[in-house]
Amino acid sequence: MGLPDDAAEARAQGWRTLAALHARIEDELERALQKQHGLSVSEYSVLDVLARQDDYHLRMNQLSNAVVLSQSATTRLVNRLEDRKLLQRYLCPTDRRGIYTEVTEAGRELLDKAQPTHDAVLTSALKNASELPELSPLVDALGKLSLAV
Repeated sequence: MGLPDDAAEARAQGWRTLAALHARIEDELERALQKQHGLSVSEYSVLDVLARQDDYHLRMNQLSNAVVLSQSATTRLVNRLEDRKLLQRYLCPTDRRGIYTEVTEAGRELLDKAQPTHDAVLTSALKNASELPELSPLVDALGKLSLAV
């Protein structure tokens, strides 16, 4: 097996850098959200995605796609949040096969409390990462993406 070409190596290095940045940020978010609000990053993401919907709900398959989890992982996560009364599920009135997941008032209240923590930790983690030469270009690119949206 030969050595990879320069383009393949550049892609691989870019992927490793992205994975390193993601892992650093997710670890910091996980610790802060768990400690201060009793939420995992995935739980926060589910609440956040649902709260951004016009009617605070999505079909389970849409939610799974939005938070980039498998159907089974999403179901387990929704079960946990439903047990905590942060989410509720109900059948779609026009398609009895469809199940909606909706954030509850308690879920919105917890999200409102957790959002400043999430935002502060994310800002701090990105600032810290920007000071590392290997991560700085990626953080800069993320900043440009944010401005373009």
